[in-house]
Amino acid sequence: MERMLFEAAVQGSVISLVALLQEDPLILDRVIVNCFNETPLRVAAMLGHKDFVNEILCRKPELARDVNSRRSSPLHLASAKGFVEIVQALLSVNSEMCLARDRDGRNPLHLAAIKGHVDVLKELVRARPHAARVTVEYSGVTILHLCVNHNQLEALKLLVETLGSDEFVNSKDDDGNTILHLAVADKQIQTINFLLTSSTIEVNATNANGFTAADVLAQSRRDVKDKNIRLIVRQ
Repeated sequence: MERMLFEAAVQGSVISLVALLQEDPLILDRVIVNCFNETPLRVAAMLGHKDFVNEILCRKPELARDVNSRRSSPLHLASAKGFVEIVQALLSVNSEMCLARDRDGRNPLHLAAIKGHVDVLKELVRARPHAARVTVEYSGVTILHLCVNHNQLEALKLLVETLGSDEFVNSKDDDGNTILHLAVADKQIQTINFLLTSSTIEVNATNANGFTAADVLAQSRRDVKDKNIRLIVRQ
């Protein structure tokens, strides 16, 4: 019966799910008790089966809290895949999971930012804005650092425009780098332009080595972008 349930989840078949529940009303309870590494809800959330997710949440909303061996919840999986409607459904039954960290110390907002799923990120920030200010566990890296590290400018813009306090924008990682240090090191001209024209980033902030963003540029590999970046930073 459990195998058939998981097959229904893979296919997103609500008809099969309802038929199985009619035959065995306790099948979802046994999935919870038996501690399978994956639940039908996580499988459906990961594959984008919205109707199947909604059916399970109506019957067993507590499955939204369940995590696998990597400590990934259904919300982690749906956020990473960019399934907005499934994220909305999961938030409607348990928005606290925005704060849950997976084995890598990342919450669902971190994953949405890394993947550049701006529409998902909007929903998550609206539900739990505090979760966007939580650093990745054990690293001191903020969600803004993740956006720059993964070159996700639109996600960065959303977060800065929505939650952009001076303290948040100028947060430093464990090496003392601000997001401007990272953007300059990776020569992301559009990101540098945005930060210096549309945020309260401190251009002369120093990292753990005492380097400003301009110092980082001077010590980086030579590139055709260097002249433009140097001009932007100087201005």
